[in-house]
Amino acid sequence: MDKRNLRVLLTPIVLALAIVLGMFVDRLLPHRTSTSMGGNMYMPVSGSKVDVILNMIQNSYVDTVDVRELEETAIPLLLQSLDPHTVYIPAKDMQRANEGIVGNFGGIGVQFYKYLDTVTVVKVVPGGPSERAGIKDGDRILRVNDSLIAGKDMDLDKIMGMMRGEIGTQVDLTVKRRGTPGLLQIKVERGSIPVKSVDVAYMVNDTTGYVKVGTFGMQTYLEFMQALVKLEQAGMKKLLIDLRDNEGGVLQIAIQMINEFLDENSLILYTQGQAVRRKDYVSNGKGRFKDLPVHVLINEFSASASEIFAGAIQDNDRGLIVGRRSFGKGLVQDQRMLADGSAIRLTVARYYTPSGRSIQKPYDKGKVDYYNDIYNRLLHGEFSQKDSIVFDENLKYTTVGGRTVYGGGGIMPDVFVPADTVGSSRYLAEVSRTAYLYDYTFDFMDRHRGEMQGIKDYKALQEYLKKFDLVNEMANYAARRGLKRNEWGIRESRDIMRNRIEAYIARHLLDDEGFYPILGQMDTTLQEAVKQ
Repeated sequence: MDKRNLRVLLTPIVLALAIVLGMFVDRLLPHRTSTSMGGNMYMPVSGSKVDVILNMIQNSYVDTVDVRELEETAIPLLLQSLDPHTVYIPAKDMQRANEGIVGNFGGIGVQFYKYLDTVTVVKVVPGGPSERAGIKDGDRILRVNDSLIAGKDMDLDKIMGMMRGEIGTQVDLTVKRRGTPGLLQIKVERGSIPVKSVDVAYMVNDTTGYVKVGTFGMQTYLEFMQALVKLEQAGMKKLLIDLRDNEGGVLQIAIQMINEFLDENSLILYTQGQAVRRKDYVSNGKGRFKDLPVHVLINEFSASASEIFAGAIQDNDRGLIVGRRSFGKGLVQDQRMLADGSAIRLTVARYYTPSGRSIQKPYDKGKVDYYNDIYNRLLHGEFSQKDSIVFDENLKYTTVGGRTVYGGGGIMPDVFVPADTVGSSRYLAEVSRTAYLYDYTFDFMDRHRGEMQGIKDYKALQEYLKKFDLVNEMANYAARRGLKRNEWGIRESRDIMRNRIEAYIARHLLDDEGFYPILGQMDTTLQEAVKQ
């Protein structure tokens, strides 16, 4: 830590100490209005300055102070001059913070959306508590226990918190069902709800399998292998692994997954830090898919474990990386639990790809600049032009096969695919921003749910939807909600809007197994990867 950062960190502490000591000294000095020398003198305690100051406040401050609240406020300030990924997690947030890693939570098993001020069930988790209790897709939830949630400007996180809880406990729901008179009173016993980390796996064509990994949690390796076996049985000869928008997760899980594609004794990565000796992670040669052609899809929001995965495949010349430069997070966090159930995710090391690259982008200008880097890339033209990226010749590395790669901030793909702006318009941005496009699909489902119940795959759904002028209907729906039709924008963005409407309807009906295959039909990065 340099002197400037140290000064920023210690200044508020020293000022607070000076104030407290000044108050203490003031009590000992004679005053014209009082010459009493009575009272309890405070004896300093051992420990850091922070411990001493908190002890002083607790024992000597003029008013009653919640020292625990002071600690909760002070800890994030103490960490803010460190790297952007060292964070404090209060005890009340630990369960939510760990859900993606652990792979489950206690809840009722529904996906819901707040449509026209009413919580609407999008999908009931198959085999989950709500399905067993009789909740159906499209149901409106009006009350949770004694709390009215319909027609109120209530935060979705608060509603979700009301439905979640300890496994085995009961929640009482008041439900309105389309076509059913009156209200339904349904009791649901909370159960263990899985958090899916592999979003979807399907065959893009007769020989190309596609799997999208949303995060790296404790169950991801198992889900990933099950997906690959399913694709293998369907005739997969080439695999596309989509890590776009995947922000990372558990390092060991990513290593297990990479191991499936590498020959024995191939370096996957190594980690090293000031207090951590270099540790190499090497493949064991027991992977099931060592000979399967692999392409990995990344973008500017692929981070951490996603970059470990892409870097290992690239540096070992095991497959092609397709998309745009990744985020640039090359730091390893260790979660350290505290006595009250809170935790600190402390950066303990850097990771390096097999060629020796550290892909961590600079963070010496502070967290605001660090996270604005993505926006600056956009302004600089990086999302549209590969040549806009200027590499540092001092950070040049070589893959196993002799190809040149660069460190210094993210994984640069082998095949660059610019962000697709074809068909963009202000009208498309408006119907997306206002959520009218998505809301329209709810309205459509309400009107056609019964006749679509027999549809079991996305191809059959798209065939059914051919008879509807979905874009024109959506534009009329948005106009009734207050967004004026824009005929030029509707023509310009018709194909994109049609694709998104079909994909959202497919998600309502078939979940991600319908959503992603339809969305992928206009996904330029995916289609480019198929060609390679």
